[in-house]
Amino acid sequence: MIGALLTARSLRAFADGYVAVLLPVYLLALGFGTVEVGFLSTVTMLGSAAATLAVGRWGHRFELRRLLIAAAALMVATGVGFAAFSSLWPLLIVALAGTMNPGGGDVSVFYPLEHTALAAATPAETRTSAFSRYSFIGSIFGAVGALAAAAPEWLAQHQGVGMLLALKLMFVLYGAIGLAVGAIYTRFPRTDHAEKAPAPLGPSKSTVWKLAGLFSIDSFAGGFMINSLMALWLFERFDLSITAAGAFFFWTGLLSAVSQLAAAPLSRRIGLVNTMVFTHLPANFCLIAAAFAPTLQAALGLLLVRSLLSQMDVPARGAYVMSVVTPAERPAAASFTAVPRSLASSLSPSLTGVMFAAGAMAAPLVLCGVLKSAYDVALLLMFSKVRPRD
Repeated sequence: MIGALLTARSLRAFADGYVAVLLPVYLLALGFGTVEVGFLSTVTMLGSAAATLAVGRWGHRFELRRLLIAAAALMVATGVGFAAFSSLWPLLIVALAGTMNPGGGDVSVFYPLEHTALAAATPAETRTSAFSRYSFIGSIFGAVGALAAAAPEWLAQHQGVGMLLALKLMFVLYGAIGLAVGAIYTRFPRTDHAEKAPAPLGPSKSTVWKLAGLFSIDSFAGGFMINSLMALWLFERFDLSITAAGAFFFWTGLLSAVSQLAAAPLSRRIGLVNTMVFTHLPANFCLIAAAFAPTLQAALGLLLVRSLLSQMDVPARGAYVMSVVTPAERPAAASFTAVPRSLASSLSPSLTGVMFAAGAMAAPLVLCGVLKSAYDVALLLMFSKVRPRD
């Protein structure tokens, strides 16, 4: 099952990779401004939070396989909806109900479901390595997807396809990938009643909610500079082309993927919490410095260094959450740590859109870096001595 799970993750990451770059381009092509781009990103992430909350509250009543297939069907509808509509309100409805991910990382309803399946399929001693592979696959294929963001420009320049139509075709492709992902999920084994009805949070409730609160600070900060808004910042500040932006996000994804491979051996040496904190802090400083970089080359260099460090905490965080709760609590823990993150990250993109419109181009990057640093320090102080159960 792990192989099928990683295949599905790779396909979704590919789609998310190019959507994160093309979403602001598509919305600008439809005639919207930076405020609307930020607002729609907020609504998109609010929808992901609501779906993830529903999984945490009621998901234990259903078979995991059925939930995954339903999420894939929603992905199909999302791609078709974004391609079909051009007005703001229909797009907002699709964004709220769908699976679109403007952040590039995995904050959708798939997150708690696949994490639960992955934790169940791996023993404790190899769990961090399994989460590292899962994150590595996501980063690699997200990077390749970012390169695919150049496809609309190529179609427009060499095949005579209108730019707007080319962008719409990429969202149709997003829906087609959802079909492929759903087909993969149908091959997952069915579970018996005991496996499909895990317990809600119990003995680990206090730990989970503390982690959820801290993760929400990190995600609120990250929402200021999700990939779609980072692309918009590069477009607005340095007039970067779509093709160049796709290449940049390819390299950021590749560096993130390589760094995540180091998460498992590093966490075995210094611990999961230390891995999360001491790789994150230097990345935050690079982001703040990039806000004041005088040239495109300097900004891109700092952002690339940030990418080499900023995602190493992802597999460590997932493995840590799964390890500090009982096995029966894992689906609820995955959801209830993901929901506050999604809710918090959904608030800041609209603020970034307003700041961009007001000409405060550096402010979102600085806020993101400062708040993330505060989260790192708090995580270290609160959880450095909390050990995994297994």
